Amino acid sequence: MLKTSQAAEQKENNPVSDFSFYNEKVKEKTVKHPCYNGCNHENARMHLPVAPRCNIQCNYCVRKFDCANESRPGVATRIISPGEALEKYIQVKKTMANLSVVGIAGPGDALCDFENTSRTLRLIREYDPHITFCLSTNGLMLPDHADELDALGVSHVTVTINAVDPEISAGIYKYVRYEGVEYSGDKAGALLLQNQLRGLNRLIEKGIVCKVNIVVLKGINDFHIPEIVKTVKELGCYIVNIMPLIPVQGSEFEHLPAATVQEIMKLRRECGRMIRQMHHCRQCRADAVGCL
Repeated sequence: MLKTSQAAEQKENNPVSDFSFYNEKVKEKTVKHPCYNGCNHENARMHLPVAPRCNIQCNYCVRKFDCANESRPGVATRIISPGEALEKYIQVKKTMANLSVVGIAGPGDALCDFENTSRTLRLIREYDPHITFCLSTNGLMLPDHADELDALGVSHVTVTINAVDPEISAGIYKYVRYEGVEYSGDKAGALLLQNQLRGLNRLIEKGIVCKVNIVVLKGINDFHIPEIVKTVKELGCYIVNIMPLIPVQGSEFEHLPAATVQEIMKLRRECGRMIRQMHHCRQCRADAVGCL
């Protein structure tokens, strides 16, 4: 149990969002979602690595599909087909009674590989009409697929937004590929941001609960994070997850120092005055299974 002072701080830094907008079914799913609620030791989640392709290159990301010693986003032991994903779900569900969420978090981007993503969700929904669907995306394709996500029964979406200023984005992304064209610099940042915010707004209008992930990049976007939080709060985002960089060998940012625990907590306290904060993220692999 939290001490009184700790509980008070958590309450102060996690203002209760207006949840009246969401229907009762979505509220119930959120209560049992370990990433959106404090039930991380009670309910389990399952990530299905069916989406290997990606349409942007983040300067902190290197996707290795067969690296058992690395536990971070963008990593999976192997890519599986939608049919294999269904089989895996059936087997895990039999042995994990508290499994409440199926998520697709890559190891590329769930919307860039939307055919695999949508096929996987349809197969699992036919088998289990009650499981909660969640996915993570960079947001570039959100305006293209928001309606389909709603139709598929996806109730929770996480969007990684590392800047709301194209000039800052230019230092974070090597390129953005959209509709057959490759963009870089400010143009890439402006296009990505436009689609992220437009897509986020569309999801929220449909009653889909949204979380925004922000990677803290020291000297690049750390000073800018409150502005990101303010922007997504105004759109109706439910919760924000401020996370440290995991320096990856071979990436552009492999030598960029990661933010300390103290620096992350300071940002969470500051931004927690605006919006609910996630404090228990484990920066999971794309094939993670179990409790956080």
